[in-house]
Amino acid sequence: MKFSVSEISELVRHRRTVYPKDYTDRVVHREIVERIISNGTWAPSHGMTQPWRITVFSGSARERLSRSLGEEYRRTTPEEKFLQRKFDNMTQRPLQSSVVLGIGMKRDPKRKITELDELMAVACAVQNMQLTCAAYGLGAFWATGGALLGDRMKELLRLEEEDRALGLLFIGYPAIEWPKGFRKPLDQVMTWLEE
Repeated sequence: MKFSVSEISELVRHRRTVYPKDYTDRVVHREIVERIISNGTWAPSHGMTQPWRITVFSGSARERLSRSLGEEYRRTTPEEKFLQRKFDNMTQRPLQSSVVLGIGMKRDPKRKITELDELMAVACAVQNMQLTCAAYGLGAFWATGGALLGDRMKELLRLEEEDRALGLLFIGYPAIEWPKGFRKPLDQVMTWLEE
């Protein structure tokens, strides 16, 4: 066997969401970020369209991202639905992270692959990046709601009209103990057919 299945299984089961509020201020170095992204690009994609597009926000670019997220939340949220807690989370997360990866999907201009297939390819790339973060002992949190998917985010990620913004991957060194995990037993999620 070329790779240790037990080590791969341990890594897969070790991956957790760790939120930016639980990160230290220790900087994740560029070489590590580039390895994380590079591993993401090895995800499967139908027709080798490789639809993932990653925008890195580090240093003061995180402040610009924070302001933009706050402005977009205010712009798109009716006053009666505005939640200060949500606004604070949205604007603080980029500042609490060492680096933030903007996740985009570039549509194949020939449309030989469906949009759903392209979305799944990007999700696989994000999983590769999250596994790489876990291997480095880094916390990662993929956020995908509201303002993180809209036209303003597409502009920030320099995507075209037909492309999709697919959220942000926040990365940092955890200041907390690594979270425990739980999954349902296989017999609750698997159906095995033999005939």
